Amino acid sequence: MAGATRDMSAVLAEYERHLVSERDLAPHTVRAYLSDVAGLLEHAGRMGRDDVADLDLRILRSWLAQQQVTGRSRTTLARRATAVRVFTAWLARTGRISGDVGASLRSPKSRRTLPPVLRQDEAQELVAAAARLADDGSPLGLRDTAMLELLYATGVRVGELVALDVDDLDRGRNVVRVLGKGRKERTVPFGRPAAQAVDAWLSRGRPQVVVPGAGPALFLGARGGRIDQRAVRTVVHRRIADVPGAPDIGPHGLRHTAATHLLEGGADLRSVQELLGHASLATTQLYTHVSTDRLRQAYRQAHPRA
Repeated sequence: MAGATRDMSAVLAEYERHLVSERDLAPHTVRAYLSDVAGLLEHAGRMGRDDVADLDLRILRSWLAQQQVTGRSRTTLARRATAVRVFTAWLARTGRISGDVGASLRSPKSRRTLPPVLRQDEAQELVAAAARLADDGSPLGLRDTAMLELLYATGVRVGELVALDVDDLDRGRNVVRVLGKGRKERTVPFGRPAAQAVDAWLSRGRPQVVVPGAGPALFLGARGGRIDQRAVRTVVHRRIADVPGAPDIGPHGLRHTAATHLLEGGADLRSVQELLGHASLATTQLYTHVSTDRLRQAYRQAHPRA
C-alpha cells in the first residue's frame, strides 16, 4: 500500500509539472486541478484501486456521485469533472493507462449566473464618489479612483489589473496592454475619464507611495509595493458602499457591469469578447441575458399592456 501511495504521489508530481510547464496554467488553477485529482485518487484507493491503471468510468462516476451527495454545487461538479477529464487524457497520452476512461464522463450542466451589475447611473456615482474622496490629494485616494475608473472602463479581471506595469499603458492612444488567461495578450482601450484618473495617480500619487525595489508596477499598495488582489477587492467593496442602493459587488462585478453597459450601448458581441479576453463567444453571450432581462423589466414597468 505504501508503494502504491508513493506511485500516486509520483504521478501527481509529474502531472503538476505538465500543468505548469506545458499547459502554462495559473497557479490557482493548478492547485484546483491537483486538489480535485487527489480527491479522486483517494476515493479510488478506498475502493481498492491503488494504481492509476485501475481507474475506470465507474470509479469516476462514483466519485462525482459522492460529491453530489455531500452537497457540492453543479458548478463545482462541472469543474471537477473537467479536471478529471484533463487528467485522464494526460494519463492516456503518456501511456499510463490504455485508453482515456474520462472521455465519456459527463458532468451536470452548471447554472451560468452572473452577479448583480450596476446601473449606468450607479457606475457614474461610484467613480464620482471616489473622486470626491480623492480631492484632498491623498495618494491612495488618487490610486483608488484610477483603479475604479480603469476597471469599469476596460472590464479587466482583478488579476490582470494588479499585474499591469506602467509601460503597459499607451497614454497617447489611451489603450492598455493586458496579459490575460493562458498568457494571451490583448489591447484594451479606455476613455478620457480613466486616462485623467490614471494620469493624476502617476503624476501626483504614485511618486509619494513608491519605494525602492517596487519595480514597474502600475498600482501600488500602502507600503509601496505592487498591490495585491485582496486590497483591490477591499477598495471596490468600500467604495460601492458609498453608492446608495447599489448592490455590493467586487471587481468581477465591475467587469460584468462594463460588459453589460457595452452591449446596452450597441457594441457587438465579437468586440466585447475581444475586449474581455473571452476564449469562447458563449461566455460573452451570457451578458445578453442581463441586457434582455433589464429590457423585459423596463417593458413591464412602462408599457400599459405589459
